[in-house]
Amino acid sequence: MVGAGLSGAVIGRRLAEQGHKITVMDGRPHIGGNCHTERDTETGVLVHLYGPHIFHTDDEEVWAYVNRFATFRPYKNRVKTTTRGAVYSLPINLHTINQFFGQTLRPEEARRFIEAKADTTISDPQTFEEQALRFVGRDLYEAFFQGYTIKQWGCSPTELPASILKRLPVRFNYDDNYFFHRFQGMPEEGYTAMIARILDHPNITVHLEATVTRDRAAAFDHVFYSGPIDGWFDFRLGRLGYRTLDFERFSHKGDWQGCAVMNYGDVDVPWTRITEHKHFAPWESHDGSVLYREYSRACGPDDIPYYPIRQVAEKSLLAEYVALARAEENVTFTGRLGTYRYLDMDVTIREALDCAAAYLRAVGDGGAMPAFTVNPL
Repeated sequence: MVGAGLSGAVIGRRLAEQGHKITVMDGRPHIGGNCHTERDTETGVLVHLYGPHIFHTDDEEVWAYVNRFATFRPYKNRVKTTTRGAVYSLPINLHTINQFFGQTLRPEEARRFIEAKADTTISDPQTFEEQALRFVGRDLYEAFFQGYTIKQWGCSPTELPASILKRLPVRFNYDDNYFFHRFQGMPEEGYTAMIARILDHPNITVHLEATVTRDRAAAFDHVFYSGPIDGWFDFRLGRLGYRTLDFERFSHKGDWQGCAVMNYGDVDVPWTRITEHKHFAPWESHDGSVLYREYSRACGPDDIPYYPIRQVAEKSLLAEYVALARAEENVTFTGRLGTYRYLDMDVTIREALDCAAAYLRAVGDGGAMPAFTVNPL
């Protein structure tokens, strides 16, 4: 398993339970990948070192799986945003609409009100901006989407596909729970403790700060690779585009912002959001507080890749790497980086469980394991 994040841990555990000897290698000094959590030595706050991760899913099997390795506490993600000198709740809901427009609308009235502001001349939205204008109108788009999107993606919303905003989160009630899945929560001891338990099996050996080359990988029966797909091939065709994040840490005595996540919609505010990490564990009590300002920018060769861009040029390059990958033997590309797709944690685990099942079937049938169990294109 190249990578000690969710993909490598879940696949490795399932195969280890079936008698396979598993070697997990990761270049970082810790397990957990970008889900890594650790205690801040100054305050005792449990910190999501690579940005917050909130578990939410409708998949009962995945929910049962993570609860096997961790105690999950109830947690609802209630995001706020500061824009134009005021604070609003996200996703856009009835309270947001009434507050923003100075109204006291009921649900049916609010729906008609927003429909009247929508640009109905746009019949087939092709860009992010057209999608927003078509469904919420210019006022809400400019306040809540335009500036944040420019900062997050480093380009105009007119250059982004409408698919990014296909499921526009607008609610005509007062529900401010950011997610809509049945199961939502946080592991009481953090994600790293959960992943450590997944990896805790006599058939699993973990090596940290260990790099894996294609030559070294040839010594194994099969490799499950959850690193960047272009990195497996030493970037011979060029680098796939990502956005990365810079985190500016600061601490505070007391409560800085009163919520876990505060977005900043104004384009002249350089950060996209501030996260206050003690609010991700409301069952704990801490006098001090740890916060991070997040800044999004283009990902360089030495940066941690976060968000795959997947524009036309990137998809074209991806197709070339996928062709190379499918010509490889005894390697399966998994996870967010291995398939160059943005994946929530529950989807990552679902695909890992399915990938492990596919490998066990292939071994049992004497067949070949494909390079991908999910088409990345």
